[in-house]
Amino acid sequence: MPELPEVEHVKRGIKPFATGQKIESVIFSEKVKEGKASQRETIIKGMALDTFQKFTEQYVIKEIERRSKYIVFHLEKGEEERILISHLGMAGGFFVVDKIEDISVPNYRKHWHVIFKLDNDKLLVYSDIRRFGEIRNVPDFEAYPSFLEIAPEPFEEEAKGHYIAWFDKKTYQNKPIKQMILDHRVISGCGNIYACEALFRAGIHPARLSKSLNNQERDILFYYVRDVLESGIKYGGTSISDYRHADGSTGTMQQHLNVYKQKVCKVCGNDIETQVIATRNSHYCPTCQK
Repeated sequence: MPELPEVEHVKRGIKPFATGQKIESVIFSEKVKEGKASQRETIIKGMALDTFQKFTEQYVIKEIERRSKYIVFHLEKGEEERILISHLGMAGGFFVVDKIEDISVPNYRKHWHVIFKLDNDKLLVYSDIRRFGEIRNVPDFEAYPSFLEIAPEPFEEEAKGHYIAWFDKKTYQNKPIKQMILDHRVISGCGNIYACEALFRAGIHPARLSKSLNNQERDILFYYVRDVLESGIKYGGTSISDYRHADGSTGTMQQHLNVYKQKVCKVCGNDIETQVIATRNSHYCPTCQK
């Protein structure tokens, strides 16, 4: 699943080509149409397809930003404003091309689901191999309440204090620390890969109960969450399976991982072990992490 660094690079890839452009038309794949016809919310969530087109076509993309693992498009038509909120799910991605055939990765070329035809003759294409992603069109963020619960961006000054305050809540005191930092209400944008890596760098076992961490460990863990997310951005994200940049290229963060899908610990040489925590497969070193 694309996490904060991957989504950041997708945003950076599409922003120069789509910002300031009018959306002339929106085209849906047959899978999206079939899903809606059978009462399933396939990609387009929360409204009918024709309603989505009504509140998207002829709107200008005024700004594109990333919030946690979401890409947010601010739209404007005259005095009317709308917001597109998109989550890439397990294997979604946006591409800017002249035609569908220009998408360089065959699976993404085959599994396109929404095309936004822009007035600069470019196509902003949402592709999703597994169709777990979503795009919502809302009048404001209040119309999507769960979005408002997202923690501050981890690079913002208030993020650490926000995270620390969660240790005083009952929600996660008797649950694994790995589960806690995966919650975007606690830390924004930290998914499974980067949680595994941050816990390794901090020397903390992912299954430890949150309440067992002392103040120093809490501080160190947040430092390394932010540190590994910054590394992910620096190296263009982690391309282990499906993730691609908007131009089809791959990131290289996978070359800098210490535990996630690794066989041997690079520090002590012992075998990396796995354990399912909060339905996610956690990778850790039983020697270096306590």
